[in-house]
Amino acid sequence: MTGSAVKGVIFHKLALISRWLSPACLASVSVLLITIMALFTAPYIGMADNGDYFHILDSNGLYFNISDYDSYYYSYFIKEFGIFQYFNENSSSVVTSQSLFIQLALSLNKLFYSHEVFDIRFQAAIYTLLYTIAVYLLVESLTWKIPKKYGYWIAILAIFIFGDTGYTAYFNSFYGESVVLIMMVFMLGSGLLLCRHRYNDYILMAIFTFSGIILTMSKQENALVGVIVALTCIRMIFIRKQQTFRILMSISLVFLLLAGVSTYILTPKEFVNMNKFHAMTRGVLMESSDPEAALKSFGIDEQYAILDKTNYYELNTTMDVNSDILKNEFYSRYGFISVLKYYIMHPGQAGEMFNLAAENAFIIRPSEIGNYEISAGYPAGTQTNFFSGYSQIKKTLIPRTFGFIVIWIMVIVGLYLPGFITAIKAKNIRESTRIPLIIIFILVGLLGIFGSVIIAGDAELGKHVFPFTVAFDLVTFLFIADIVGRHLFRGHQE
Repeated sequence: MTGSAVKGVIFHKLALISRWLSPACLASVSVLLITIMALFTAPYIGMADNGDYFHILDSNGLYFNISDYDSYYYSYFIKEFGIFQYFNENSSSVVTSQSLFIQLALSLNKLFYSHEVFDIRFQAAIYTLLYTIAVYLLVESLTWKIPKKYGYWIAILAIFIFGDTGYTAYFNSFYGESVVLIMMVFMLGSGLLLCRHRYNDYILMAIFTFSGIILTMSKQENALVGVIVALTCIRMIFIRKQQTFRILMSISLVFLLLAGVSTYILTPKEFVNMNKFHAMTRGVLMESSDPEAALKSFGIDEQYAILDKTNYYELNTTMDVNSDILKNEFYSRYGFISVLKYYIMHPGQAGEMFNLAAENAFIIRPSEIGNYEISAGYPAGTQTNFFSGYSQIKKTLIPRTFGFIVIWIMVIVGLYLPGFITAIKAKNIRESTRIPLIIIFILVGLLGIFGSVIIAGDAELGKHVFPFTVAFDLVTFLFIADIVGRHLFRGHQE
């Protein structure tokens, strides 16, 4: 068969497929099938506990039902947990939107499986379903009304990036990263569909708002996300001329703003002190050539330099991290603003910390956390290679420096700016909201880097910079899709 004949056969097959399977359907169904194979067929893939689980478990009426649970830390994924059968005095210790999904999973678990044992795969099933819908909306927003021959390439790229088990393994865990990932995909997909006037504007507005609120309230570190979205999306109010839409959109942005403020206020004091401790001991002091002088600049006694590089959860510490003396003479002397001012006055030290954060910003899953159950027979801490090509390439090939992040932002903004100016001149409100949407994700990503350094130092950087990891993938995917679809400079002319 000649080359032209082969091409003819391929195009004929694609034409048949395109009659019943759109690029968005292809991407979402493929991600669904890959995720089902990874999370719901043996050997099951999930994430080992790094010690963070107990807060969210206590708050949701769950407990560790394995006697030697500590030996599983970082090593093995555990899929079953006990359900409290008596009064739980810690039921409200953590306020997070993640609990909504855990409680829904718990209800389904009790209905179909057990009242005493919780199987985390009920939660994974909920996340997988939501993620499939989110991926559909995202791909549809980029492939609607473009030639199918370009649309399928975009769909294949979406499968490669968002079907990666580096991302989906989080669904079989109690880490808040699952919520962050799903809600960010929902936000970008619904926001772009609003720009393109695809589907009902009111439904898309609701998806955009609720996903933004859930994202904001998923973690204390995301409190500023609501503020960023509310202030950056003001232009969306004017997408439609109808007063009803403009009022509802305005109310939505106010709710996003309030979600950010309430998330910060409702954060338990223990979390605030934990982050403050790490901001100083794993941040300011860690990279300072003179820790005593650094403490003096905050009005803290120089003797506390002994805490340099220590961790809040260390068993054998030099001081009790919850002691009154530390509360009065250490925690009370500094906060987010004073740490920010310190880094502004010490740019060299700030650069060191940001580069440290950037090293972790392109790693989707922390390298020290295992993916398999102990019964699977793999050594402790083994990570899966199943459909993880993208996360491996990203970790290996991308320069993991803060300088690269700056260049990436300049390229993205610089190339989208002409289209934004053209849309403004043409008074095309919908198209002109496209770059503010991109700016939101860049800012949310940068918040992950700056916030992690300023709020918690280098403690658990791999997890704290996760919003940047997702934002980088979403914006880069959008950028490549617009190049493939020939819409980078001229936008979508609906």
